[in-house]
Amino acid sequence: MWWNALRWEVSALWQSARRAVTTSGPERDTTVQSLKAAGAAVLAWALAGWWWSAPMALLAPWTALFLVQSTVYRSLRSAMQQFAVVMVGTLLAAGAAVLTGNNTLAAMALVLPVTVLLSTYARFGTQGMYAPTAALFVLAYGTYSGFDILHRLFETLVGAVIGIAVNALILPPVHERDVLHLRSRLPQESGDLLHAVADGIQEKPFDPKKAQGWYDRAQRLTDLVTDLRTARRWSDESYRFNPGRKLRRSVPRAPASDWDFAWDRITEHIKTTVRTLAETGEDRPSLADLPEDAPGILSELLRAAGDVCALDESGAPGSEAGERRGTARDRRSALRTAQEAHERLTLLLTDSRSRVTPALGGLTADTQRLLSDLAALAGDAEGSDADSADTADR
Repeated sequence: MWWNALRWEVSALWQSARRAVTTSGPERDTTVQSLKAAGAAVLAWALAGWWWSAPMALLAPWTALFLVQSTVYRSLRSAMQQFAVVMVGTLLAAGAAVLTGNNTLAAMALVLPVTVLLSTYARFGTQGMYAPTAALFVLAYGTYSGFDILHRLFETLVGAVIGIAVNALILPPVHERDVLHLRSRLPQESGDLLHAVADGIQEKPFDPKKAQGWYDRAQRLTDLVTDLRTARRWSDESYRFNPGRKLRRSVPRAPASDWDFAWDRITEHIKTTVRTLAETGEDRPSLADLPEDAPGILSELLRAAGDVCALDESGAPGSEAGERRGTARDRRSALRTAQEAHERLTLLLTDSRSRVTPALGGLTADTQRLLSDLAALAGDAEGSDADSADTADR
């Protein structure tokens, strides 16, 4: 029994390791960074411990190991923080040892409260913990002469240089995958929601619970925009001080951050529109039922708006120029259909045969803002597609 369980665990571990090496994704990124950190530590020890036989050679691989960070920028920032923290902790410990006459216990009691408090300083980030650690090393091993301090700082610097160099020159990390995934997911889910609403608003009787489900989905769309902002910041950071950013041609660059702001507005308009529709199904005196013709017009409008959203997903970076031109034509056609439906919805406000309600006025304004931002987004995408097509033709 235990043998079968062990075989199963070993097989699962082997499959996970194989996927991490052969499949592009977070697992592979983690594996690569882990191997780079281990390699940097071995290289630092080979240089400081094996070749130079430095008296405090451990500090070089120790520093290199922890400075292979998730981005090159973080490696540089962490190196400066760690070097400053180690220097402060070392000098404070040496000073405490001199003041207490080489009494290790008294020196620890004097310096550790200060260095632990120093480790909480926000500007040092996670590297602050090395202040009390450096002080402990100094006092525990009694290495606080001028020569020892210089060696400690020099070997820390050697490890930092090796860690940064390994991270920057060997498969430097670029975090573009999450941005590209959310850039594809956000328009598609927006289109799916608008299509679901378009199908549901013509059902008789109107189901308030289903409308509440639409609103929950609309709120999740705004959460996706928040996730996109976070992923965008992470992606931008990964390109800072990254010497390999121009060599990673296989990774398509995500659209500019203006695209994020446009979809921030679009998802808010979708949420507002769905909330108004959900409220019309509730028993509220201020929100009377919509005119008889309104649900059919709204259904056509929202379905076409959903097509515009979904077609924006089809024009993701990396598509062929001909496919992009076809997508742009389809997007313009869907947008035209939505705008014509909105014109008919607006006429209901001035039609004496229709009963004007607050819900009708609110939906007319909400959908107008939605279509305005979709039109602006479609225009920007069309210009980008045209540029790509011209480049491909040349």
